[in-house]
Amino acid sequence: MAARNSFAIARWRRTINLVLQAALFLTLFGGLNYLALHHGWRWDLTNHRRHTLSEETKANLRSLEQPVRIIVTIDPHSTDPDLFQANRDIRGMLREYVNYTQQKSSAIGPAGRVTVEELDVYKNQREAEQLQIDQPNVVLALCGDRRKMIPLSEFYEIREGAAVAFRGEQVITSAILSVSNPNRPHIYFLAGHGEMQPGDVDPSRGLSVWAEELRLRNLTVSVIDLSQTKAVPDDAALVVIAAPQGRYSPVEVELLRRYLADRAGRVFILLAPVFRHGLDDLLYDWGLVADDVIIAEPNPANVTELNELRINAFAPHPVTQPLIDNQFSVFLGPLTRVVRPDPGRPLDNSLRAEVLAATSESAWGERDYRQQNVTYNPGIDLKGLPGFEPRNRLGVAVSSERVTPPKDLPFSVRGGRMVLFGNADFLSNSRIAAPGNLAIALNTVEWCIDRDVDLNTLPRPIERYQINLSQADLGRLRISLLFILPGLAALFGFVIYWTRRS
Repeated sequence: MAARNSFAIARWRRTINLVLQAALFLTLFGGLNYLALHHGWRWDLTNHRRHTLSEETKANLRSLEQPVRIIVTIDPHSTDPDLFQANRDIRGMLREYVNYTQQKSSAIGPAGRVTVEELDVYKNQREAEQLQIDQPNVVLALCGDRRKMIPLSEFYEIREGAAVAFRGEQVITSAILSVSNPNRPHIYFLAGHGEMQPGDVDPSRGLSVWAEELRLRNLTVSVIDLSQTKAVPDDAALVVIAAPQGRYSPVEVELLRRYLADRAGRVFILLAPVFRHGLDDLLYDWGLVADDVIIAEPNPANVTELNELRINAFAPHPVTQPLIDNQFSVFLGPLTRVVRPDPGRPLDNSLRAEVLAATSESAWGERDYRQQNVTYNPGIDLKGLPGFEPRNRLGVAVSSERVTPPKDLPFSVRGGRMVLFGNADFLSNSRIAAPGNLAIALNTVEWCIDRDVDLNTLPRPIERYQINLSQADLGRLRISLLFILPGLAALFGFVIYWTRRS
């Protein structure tokens, strides 16, 4: 009887142990899933942080007030290698948008959340017709009744027939901004004096690439001639003056002055050397001066093989901070003039003029730039002074901002803004591809129109790995795979067998 009881107790113990083990396993599994779902951590260990959204994108997503729906019609099972790779790249990028807005909306609800759906346009033709999608392999962004279709060609930067960079974050963020905000800031380029134009595709004088980058950022680009319109348009968020080759009339200068002073306007000026522009009085009002000199750089370390001036000195500012953080350089054309805060500007406590980018300490401003071999002439040529910031350097980009403190109020009201560059070639179609050039150009525009967030959403290079083997290397690899590795495994097995037999 005692033995029978002992067997029964043992069975109960084994049963209870099994039940407890199963319960513990389920508890552990459920706990891990809970932690992964609500307190998950993610690290991006890739070289170019391919799976991390930029601060610009995060800032824009935080300001979303309506949900955005993104529909992908790419076949995930396509046998086309390009489509297969595009599907992986785009879905991986969209997953980051969903995760980020999901975290943001967990506390405030679904407003501003980005959701992604898949759609097979052949199997779900009725839904595709309702969404006005008549072709596969596109991405559609929807917000309310606003929609934007994105073809696959916009996601990649192509050179010589091959994709060299993935522009997914640029394209998707631009589409989200476009459909979520119907108001697009309007940028006007001045014309009528030989300025560089946004519709020009010429490599050295065209700005079409930069203009397209502006449109991708939900900005509208137009051209005006003040001598004909007789006024700066009411919806002008920014006026760009790009390398005029003739003088502006006093009437045109007065229109710009009123736009800046009366409407807190914003002007981005790029002045190439040699040409007279007629904007000296306007620059004086804003505490800036553009010297009629050309920067001479004797140090080869600061000049490229194409005789471009390499700029590495930046002052901390919303325009230049991304360049400082990423250690970007700006490459200016060989003809660059000195721009700086005017030491004789009128006393005005509301005016803030500062240098954004400067040359090296070895450069000087050559006044007699028409001669072949230039040399520094003390007392004649322009040199950086140790008592002025930046010390011993010459400015190539400066900003001026008017900030007015209202009476008896503890805050300031921003007035107009002006940014002045002593070069315009760095924005041309042939030079804008340099990361530093594009970044400082876009950051200047965003700062001028009050988008003071870090903006550096650059294309992510596509990494390709290739193993090059000669015929002899292939032969050795074949022998290794067919004979050496199996032979070693057989030898190891024979040694084990012999050891156990002994």
